Amino acid sequence: MPTYRLVVEYDGSAFHGLQFQPELRTIAGELEAALSRIFHAPVSISAAGRTDAGVHATAQVVAFRSERAFPIERLARAINGTTPPDIIVHAADIAGDDFSARFGARERRYEYLIVNRTVPTALWRSRAWYVPRPIDETRFAAAAAPLLGLHDFVTFCGEAPERGGTERELFELALERSGDLLRVRVRGSGFLHHMVRIVVGTLVDEATGYRPAGFAAAALAARDRRAAGTTAPAHGLYLTGVRYDDFSTDRPVVLAP
Repeated sequence: MPTYRLVVEYDGSAFHGLQFQPELRTIAGELEAALSRIFHAPVSISAAGRTDAGVHATAQVVAFRSERAFPIERLARAINGTTPPDIIVHAADIAGDDFSARFGARERRYEYLIVNRTVPTALWRSRAWYVPRPIDETRFAAAAAPLLGLHDFVTFCGEAPERGGTERELFELALERSGDLLRVRVRGSGFLHHMVRIVVGTLVDEATGYRPAGFAAAALAARDRRAAGTTAPAHGLYLTGVRYDDFSTDRPVVLAP
């Protein structure tokens, strides 16, 4: 029974997250329905990241198994002809029998987009967080530095995991600016529920002067969810890549045509 692997892009605006939920529109629900029609049998998927309602992806990794064969060179096109236009498969291939989209991931990459200006945005209103207060890039970098490395991120966790601890390792936490549009790049071994959004919101609180210098470091040390700052809204977050031992995806968000 082959293991199929997909690289999937989606606009999360109209979805109730990735995980299948009866009677709610989800990424898994749409993909599983499309795949079940193509393979003429029930199909269940697993994914590298369980993105929440409103969160987008440019390079989500999805895997599934099926006893029925389908020509791999035609699979992406077949899925794209069956799914709604807010889900697109970029690539499809056959993975090893032991491949796990979720548990085999060594690194996940996210980007968070922010519009930082005094005037609200019309074009980016469902794609980026509007922050009117000036974000100081030097303050942001200073606030982010203590969070890099291996730490207990329970302060930045929305809901505790069902199993395993709350230690995670962050490899990168960087801010870059292109005019009024800011991109926060986040790379880590894994992430807790709402972790990226809470981290970004807390760093923005400090970088705008809403919170004092050292606030993010103190929140990390407190190991208390109540010590964290703002939770950034879901619509600014994108899953942009996943790295495995022998496979990697990396599709940064395109900021301009």
